[in-house]
Amino acid sequence: MFTHVRQDTIAGKDVLSRGTPMTAASRYPDIYARWARDPEGFWGEAASAIDWIEKPKKIFDKDAGIYGRWFTGGTCNTCWNAVDRQVAAGRGQQAAIIYDSPVTNTKQTFTYGRLLSEVQILGAMLHDFGVRKGDTVILYVPMVPEAVFAMLACARIGAIHSVVFGGFAPKELATRINDCKPKLILSASCGIEGARVIAYKPLLDEAIELAEHKPEACLILQRPQAEARMIDGRDHDWRRVWEHAVNYAKTSECVPVAATDPLYILYTSGTTGIPKGVVRDNGGHMVALKWSMKNLYNVDPGEVWWCASDIGWVVGHSYIVYGPLLHGATTILYEGKPVGTPDAGAFWRVCAEHKAVSLFTAPTAFRAIRKEDPDAKLLKQHDLSKFRTLFLAGERADPPTIQWAEEVLKVPVIDHWWQTETGWCIAGNPVGLGALPVKYGSACVPMPGYEIDVVDEACHKVPANKIGSIVIKLPMPPGAFPTLWQDDKRFREAYLDEFPGYYKTADAGYRDDDGYVYVMSRTDDIINVAGHRLSTGGMEEVLASHPDVAECAVLGIKDDMKGEVPCGFIVLKSGVTKPPIEIEKEIVQLVRDKIGPVASFKLAITVARLPKTRSGKILRGTIKKIADGDQWTMPATIDDPAILGEIGDALKGKGVG
Repeated sequence: MFTHVRQDTIAGKDVLSRGTPMTAASRYPDIYARWARDPEGFWGEAASAIDWIEKPKKIFDKDAGIYGRWFTGGTCNTCWNAVDRQVAAGRGQQAAIIYDSPVTNTKQTFTYGRLLSEVQILGAMLHDFGVRKGDTVILYVPMVPEAVFAMLACARIGAIHSVVFGGFAPKELATRINDCKPKLILSASCGIEGARVIAYKPLLDEAIELAEHKPEACLILQRPQAEARMIDGRDHDWRRVWEHAVNYAKTSECVPVAATDPLYILYTSGTTGIPKGVVRDNGGHMVALKWSMKNLYNVDPGEVWWCASDIGWVVGHSYIVYGPLLHGATTILYEGKPVGTPDAGAFWRVCAEHKAVSLFTAPTAFRAIRKEDPDAKLLKQHDLSKFRTLFLAGERADPPTIQWAEEVLKVPVIDHWWQTETGWCIAGNPVGLGALPVKYGSACVPMPGYEIDVVDEACHKVPANKIGSIVIKLPMPPGAFPTLWQDDKRFREAYLDEFPGYYKTADAGYRDDDGYVYVMSRTDDIINVAGHRLSTGGMEEVLASHPDVAECAVLGIKDDMKGEVPCGFIVLKSGVTKPPIEIEKEIVQLVRDKIGPVASFKLAITVARLPKTRSGKILRGTIKKIADGDQWTMPATIDDPAILGEIGDALKGKGVG
């Protein structure tokens, strides 16, 4: 039996609570120390888990690239390692992808053998359209198996894919078309968001019209929910082209690429103007993800793993597609929502039905489930006996959400922190090495490859428990981006220049006396109240601790006297009968009690829902602009634009905005 006592610090007060089971001892300290002593030896050994066409001449070349490059001189192929190798190892009949789509009432299982066949055919189709090694291909696709086939087919023939979240606004899609200049665009007639059918083809047509660069062709997957109008000479029916390739027995082989060649470009969400195209290389990406599947997530080959994200985001790239397939696991591709498809028991149903051992999702998903089913009554209908770990990332996981998930699931709930730029975890709790003691509110400890410091504006390290800018000492580890797509200058300016010798995460937080990392907010969300630098993340912890609050957001709004003052937005749990004005008063007092009068927290506003991106991140910046009366534009990634009108009305009701 494993036991431990968890110490939690919320708003400066220590709390002892019973936590989830953990191993009696973790190998993490020894593994991290081993990496720190010999980074090249550590990653060289990890690279032995990958099949190389030609082994790297150097594990790390400090003179290559902007801060050095990993596995220089090596040649490889990511598709080979994710698909062909698994079939060769005897996994041909094992499930590779389980497609579960409650919005279309569809379930399909694709074995590794079937996956190989599909990818070989699609690689030949791309080749027939003139796509060659080094060419770029945009995927503007929903969560369907063909999207995964397309990513792997690009990797197979050495093309560079750039997945753009399906349904993205035409102007934003056009900027990405202009930046990466795709030879071909693969898309679908529509996507399905809950009960809404979103026609993709008109958005794609408008984007191409707006773009200066014109793709040579578009391959369109017609879905029965909305048939697309095709443009002669440019658009081609995906299924008909596929049938032609099958009839002529077309296939494709894996093309050798350099370890340092790009595998994909992924544009950071929420960008305006010229987007930032994060580049991921082939070699380092495979090594890091393969290492993480067992050592961080404790998943074995052959087990079922579910990452409930979207392939349009970095989490989907890394842990719906590449990570589990490189590891020989089974991955779930889910086209649905945590609530509403059909209810707040959807996640429990998927985990139970497919016998998933772990789930990786955003804290927002669990806040939504908790709001609709606070007593987890729907969980009782499902057998989760195979399920052993829940991982959260994407936004800061507030302690009340973690505690609720622990209580209802009876398994470890692990928060961890990473970014689009890093491609995998920066700080987390490495379950595969033996779980460390958990501290609520902390993303735990740095993974091998990441040396984390917290610094002030002058790049001086600050003491433990003091908030500052979180930075990562160069070089970045394998898997992290080496640069931005065709823009080294912007890469340096955006990430390296402000803190010499470091990568700027643009996140603020602190490390405690044990070295645990606390990511409190983006640096933009540290507010200055009458000269006091305060974390909105710390205030959100307090708001979330109120028993009637399902989720919340705190941001700083303009104040003539103090510069900025905090404003809290709260969404109440289902079934709460107490008048919102009473809860708002209680929350104001709660912040005063936990943080003190210095916070100047006097405004709590109850809303029905918070505006979010379709990946679940709360659009704090847009809310702030509305509250401050500043000009704002509709974010391209917003889940439901109508929510911003609701926020504006709520602010006006309080005399703000």
